[in-house]
Amino acid sequence: MQSQNSDPADQAGPYDRPGAQQPAEPGVPDNENAAPDQNAAAGAEDASDAGEPADASAQLALQLAERTADLQRLQAEYVNYKKRVDRDRDLSRRAGAERILADLMGVLDNIRSAREHEQMTDGFKLVAGEIEKVASRHGLEAFGEKGDPFDPRIHEALMQTQASGITEPTAAEVLQVGYKVGDRVLRPARVAVAQPAEDAPDQEA
Repeated sequence: MQSQNSDPADQAGPYDRPGAQQPAEPGVPDNENAAPDQNAAAGAEDASDAGEPADASAQLALQLAERTADLQRLQAEYVNYKKRVDRDRDLSRRAGAERILADLMGVLDNIRSAREHEQMTDGFKLVAGEIEKVASRHGLEAFGEKGDPFDPRIHEALMQTQASGITEPTAAEVLQVGYKVGDRVLRPARVAVAQPAEDAPDQEA
C-alpha cells in the first residue's frame, strides 16, 4: 500500500525547487529580464561614451583658439618690435649724419665766403665742389636769402632796422646762411631784420 504522506519536495515541479532557474517568457529576450539597476548602469555607460567625444572636441577647439590668440599676439609684438628697431636705427643713422654735417657747416661757410670774394683757385674749386656734393647727397641744404619774410623758426635776428615799402618783417641782409636737412633746421639763418617803417605824421601847411 502506497503511503499518502509523501515528501512535498517530491511533489514540486522542476522549477519549484529552491535555486531552480525560471524559464524565460516566450518572445522576450533574456536581457530584458535583467535587473533594473543593471539596465540603468548600461544606459549610463552608453551616455557617458556618447558625451566623451563632444567634450574632447570642445576642449580641442578651446585649446586651438588659445594657441591662435597666442600666435596673433606674438606676431603683433614682433611687428611692433621690428618697427621700433627700424625707427631707432633710422634715428641713429640720421643723428650720426647730422653730426658730420654740422662739422662741415664751417667748411661750407668758408667755401661760400671764398666764392663770394672770388678767391677760388682751380684746385681749391674742385675740392670745394666735391665737399658740397657730399653734403648735398646727405640732404644738407643752405637757406636764407635777402628779402625772405622773417620767420623766427628758421631765422635768427642779429640786427633790426626800419624800411619803407614792406608790410612785414623782412630779412634785409643775410649775415650767415642757415642749413637744414629736410624739415629739420641744423642752424638758423642769421639775418638783419627790416621792420615796416611807421608813416610820418602829416605836417600842417
